[in-house]
Amino acid sequence: MPELSPRHRLLVLAICCMSLLIVSLDNTVLNVALPSMQKELHASVAGLQWTIDAYTLVLASLLMLAGSTADRIGRRRVFKAGLVIFTLGSVLCSVAPNLDSLVAFRMVQAVGGSMLNPVAMSIITNTFTDPRERARAIGVWGGVVGISMAAGPIVGGLLVDSVGWRSIFWINLPVGLAALLLTWRYVPESRAPKARRPDPVGQLLVIALLGSLTYAIIEAPSSGAPKTLAFGAIAVAALLGLLWYEPRRAEPLIDLRFFRSAPFSGATVVAISAFAALSGFLFLSTLYLQNVRGLDALHAGLWMLPMAVMCFVCAPLSGRLVGNRGPRLPLLIAGVAMTASGILFAAFEGETSNVTLVIGYVLFGLGFGFVNAPITNTAVSGMPRAQAGVAAAVASTSRQIGGTLGVAVVGAVLASGIQASSYRETFVTAARPGWWILAGCGLAVLVLGALTSGRWARGTAERTARHLESAEVRDSVTVRA
Repeated sequence: MPELSPRHRLLVLAICCMSLLIVSLDNTVLNVALPSMQKELHASVAGLQWTIDAYTLVLASLLMLAGSTADRIGRRRVFKAGLVIFTLGSVLCSVAPNLDSLVAFRMVQAVGGSMLNPVAMSIITNTFTDPRERARAIGVWGGVVGISMAAGPIVGGLLVDSVGWRSIFWINLPVGLAALLLTWRYVPESRAPKARRPDPVGQLLVIALLGSLTYAIIEAPSSGAPKTLAFGAIAVAALLGLLWYEPRRAEPLIDLRFFRSAPFSGATVVAISAFAALSGFLFLSTLYLQNVRGLDALHAGLWMLPMAVMCFVCAPLSGRLVGNRGPRLPLLIAGVAMTASGILFAAFEGETSNVTLVIGYVLFGLGFGFVNAPITNTAVSGMPRAQAGVAAAVASTSRQIGGTLGVAVVGAVLASGIQASSYRETFVTAARPGWWILAGCGLAVLVLGALTSGRWARGTAERTARHLESAEVRDSVTVRA
């Protein structure tokens, strides 16, 4: 990629942030619309889970393929294709006649979405080469998540109450088209010096692993033990297949050598934990505010605004802290705040009081606002720039896996404890184990943030980067010979 002027770099960052905005806004707006979808489409709790997890599942399955493909054939080319497919999927979702069609069209959206975030992060990584400048850019990137969380509940509430839930997908059209035109005009093409070959076997194993695991969790309350165990066994077999097959490929879909870096491994698990907490938090909060308290979509969105505002304020601050002092402090703050929020709801039924409800939302927003920048920066900063797309894709995949598991596990726990005949009376008790799970996710962020951001961990990252770079040199010499 050619060296760009400071103004041009900021423009590239803004264009990449537009793609993150429509993907993140789509998720936050969708959560506000869940009760309206449930009524119109006659969906069960499992049906609501699938409207979210069908998207995140496909996204998680294809992100690494998209990242490596972008490194191979061109990041701008893949990014533009993703914008087109995501926008088309949004149009299809807005006209879905039933729940099954909506789930299928959400999967089309996800195919496009898989080409956006990891590729955009790879473009940012290769545009901002100075570590501090890159950390600040990633902080701005994380701030866009805060913007989507702040705008999503309100915009979604207004649209659902005034037009209907289908209109939430319309907002992707102008943003997607504008981002496509600006990308064509201003984003330079870039690719890795050495192209990576496709890995169809690895891709199929990833799909089998994530799909069977998600199905087993979501359908466990209604499918019974035999089917749940069968899909669980498929997930275990796919995982073992990945661990056996991938190290034997010269250019694997998942380069397991990345995980020799303690910060990279820690960032992966932190991403899974944090985004599992976020998706579970939004799922429980939306159903409680609208189905138990009886609020409309707009007022439910306003109740969640304190969480969104804290995320918006803290994300850029986290990026600056990462750039100036490293990822340790932001991760510790995030872990403490998210754990405290989960405990407040789990142990003290914080949702039943207006004051504690707001406090819980503020704590969670503060924690999640601090967690995103250190995840992304840690994942890509210790890797060779030639593999930035793959490293960013692994980090993005971890987020989506976390989001998928959060909704699947928390929804399954809720469905197993709630009684349809007395929904409002049993919701708080049925949701309590879910809140404990979310508190455990926050604790995982805290512990891993402390363990994987020290001097020893940084040493493993440096050794891993040197090993990967030397391996690339050996491979290029072999190819030329």
